[in-house]
Amino acid sequence: MKLRLRTRLTISHICISLFLVAFISILTNLLIEKQFSHYIVKQQEKENSRIVGLISQQYHRKENLWNQATIEQIGIEALEQGMIVRVTDNQGNTVWDATLHNNGLCIQMINHMSQNMLSRYPDFQGSYVVNEYPLQQESEVVGGVAIGYYGPYYFSDNDLAFISTLNQVLLIAGVLALVMALIAGILTAKRLSLPITQAVKTAQDMRRGAYKTRPVKPSNIIEIDHLTDTVNDLAAGLGKQELLRKRLTADVAHELRTPLATLQSHIEAMIDGIWAADSDRLKSCHEEILRINRMVGDLETLARYDSENLVLHEESIDFSHLTQEVIRLFEADFTNNGVHLDFHGETVMVLADRDKLKQVAVNLISNALKYTAAGDRVEVMVTREENRGVLTVKDTGAGIAPEDLPHIFERFYRADRSRTRETGGSGIGLAIAKAIVEAHGGQISAESKPGEFTRFMVSLSGP
Repeated sequence: MKLRLRTRLTISHICISLFLVAFISILTNLLIEKQFSHYIVKQQEKENSRIVGLISQQYHRKENLWNQATIEQIGIEALEQGMIVRVTDNQGNTVWDATLHNNGLCIQMINHMSQNMLSRYPDFQGSYVVNEYPLQQESEVVGGVAIGYYGPYYFSDNDLAFISTLNQVLLIAGVLALVMALIAGILTAKRLSLPITQAVKTAQDMRRGAYKTRPVKPSNIIEIDHLTDTVNDLAAGLGKQELLRKRLTADVAHELRTPLATLQSHIEAMIDGIWAADSDRLKSCHEEILRINRMVGDLETLARYDSENLVLHEESIDFSHLTQEVIRLFEADFTNNGVHLDFHGETVMVLADRDKLKQVAVNLISNALKYTAAGDRVEVMVTREENRGVLTVKDTGAGIAPEDLPHIFERFYRADRSRTRETGGSGIGLAIAKAIVEAHGGQISAESKPGEFTRFMVSLSGP
């Protein structure tokens, strides 16, 4: 998998690199040659102006004579640069003509220029061009000069050598850029493939049920880090759910084993004639059956509240008034157990299902009563925080140990394993409360300081 991923990334990077290098090289070559041709045209115009200026200075107005020797020298130098010069006076008489000086050289030069351009640009549309300029002295025209050359522009042997050298440099630069791109691509593919491969391996291990494997390879790529963190969180979450599932199975078996064992022993004793099947024995068996039914009913309730299809009949409810209704149900129990109950509340409207919200209050208040000793106190408060209603149930009982606090909303969890069902309940009440609150989009939390207090808080949105 790692080799395949890295190979795909490398091949893809090579193809992209080749395309980019070729595209940039061709584009650069076209731009350079276009700019170079413009440069040649401008240089030709400057050279023409220079020649015209030099020749115009060779006329002596007083003597009405032309400096033939100098004009010839200028014409020969121009001929060597690929320009055919012809100078005439005001009457149109030829003062000097390169074709008369060396016609064979002129023809050979033009043919050579044409071959140079066609050898590099087979479709080049060029021909012999003649530009005529007046010769002036003190704003008076004293003659004319015609300059012929291969146009609209041409490249000399030196120009072609320069372009060839430039193309070679571009080719070498392109090859170097490609090599560097390949090296960068291989390194990038390695950096990308290793953490992704580890994430894939972790996902495969998770599919087999191994949740302890983690892709820990560090990366400087934000997206890869996000992927790694997500896979790590998923593995941790699935591992926790697996532990909870195993614990739930063990807890259900443990919770059912004792009443079933009691029923079995009682019934076997009555069948063997050890015990008489009187009303007291049968009543004891009936109580165990009722306890099992209550436990199964709690599990069914929890499963229904955990369901995504849970139907809520929401309405605007006075959270304080509903809490007082629940408190009245427990007044006698608090009095009989010698536990002081205080309530402080204000009118706070929340949007909730009345019956299900009452179940939350019942579970929290009964839980506080169950774990608060005689002489201690339970405080119930309903307050408003911004646009939310908050129910707080605080007791001054034994408290919950820090290591147990994160697990108290789990099914069948008991901080004190020695508690009996009579004192500890089934261990599902807080899980049901949490499921109901979260189904309403609310929050439930707990905090405790062993030996001092335990506080549960439920927060729900207003209407």
